[in-house]
Amino acid sequence: MATTQQQKKRLPPEIFDLPVEKMREGWYTDAYFNHARDTLLADDRHPRVVMQVFQKNEAVLGGMDEAIAVLKLCSHDWEALTVHALYDGDEVAPRESVLTIEGDYTLFAHLETVYLGVLARRTLVSTNTRRVIEAANRKPIIFMPARHDHHSIQTGDGYAAHVAGATIGFPIGMTTDAQASWWGGRGVGTVPHALIAAYGGNTVLAATKFAEWAARESPDINVTVLVDFENNSVETALEVARALGDRLWGVRLDTSETLVDRSLWDELGDFRPTGVNERLVWKVRNALNEAGFERIKIVASGGFDAEKIRQFEELGVPVDSYGVGSALIRGQNDFTADIVLTDGLPSAKVGRRYRPNERLEIVV
Repeated sequence: MATTQQQKKRLPPEIFDLPVEKMREGWYTDAYFNHARDTLLADDRHPRVVMQVFQKNEAVLGGMDEAIAVLKLCSHDWEALTVHALYDGDEVAPRESVLTIEGDYTLFAHLETVYLGVLARRTLVSTNTRRVIEAANRKPIIFMPARHDHHSIQTGDGYAAHVAGATIGFPIGMTTDAQASWWGGRGVGTVPHALIAAYGGNTVLAATKFAEWAARESPDINVTVLVDFENNSVETALEVARALGDRLWGVRLDTSETLVDRSLWDELGDFRPTGVNERLVWKVRNALNEAGFERIKIVASGGFDAEKIRQFEELGVPVDSYGVGSALIRGQNDFTADIVLTDGLPSAKVGRRYRPNERLEIVV
């Protein structure tokens, strides 16, 4: 799918709240880069180089604005560098140059580990998110990996996912305020299992109290309720729908991969019955429709990745929205940086070469 080019605008460096002094001192850098810089400075050698950055997959670029912020704020003289780069959300080809840095190598040698790590992590999230969007035929996606990794990466990961959708005109729902903060968004969420447990396992009571709170404090919330607490999703969905009426936007199916929902106990034998499967979704959809609740949406979560979503879509399973968690932050999408020119002459190691890219734009 072709990318609709985003506006030619980058996030300001200050938004990333970088530990500038520690980065400038090489605190987060592989020691050998610091040692290389110290060697050059001791020899009073200041080679003018072209550093070229690429990765090896079909990917959706993430982390570029953050990487540029690292260079702007943590190099020893940003004004002496000439930087060209692609934009967050750009689709990139294997080995395509996404960033070039030209200037005295000692000004930025200490930052290679940092900007490569930023690009690797954020591009992984952007690429995974785009694959899920495409698999879901552009149905709404809820970005739910916050609980699966360290809190400090939520903001950047959320933005990487946001950009993957925004560049093709597709919004992604975030579950934490931190994930949505760089563009001024807010976290969204359903009635969780914890609230149901806090009301003694009574899903209807928890949902009713949540809906009453939302009406007073946050009327824009689409009230969505988890209905698997008692492992009886069909009956619980109907009970919640009858209790909340027009206040209910949707129900969320989240059955454990180790359980078989009660509605399927008499149908075992010819399909995989555990977790959120296609037959369970149909059971809930048909029950809601027959009771006059055709407008209520179904959100499916729990073990979903691009492949499982694609299978659901090919089978026409009536899911309205998918919640996706750890699948969006797993995998690898590593970047490499090479000095390819030194003082105007080719200097790349064997197997690498200078690869000009007319898509790169100068960074000011």
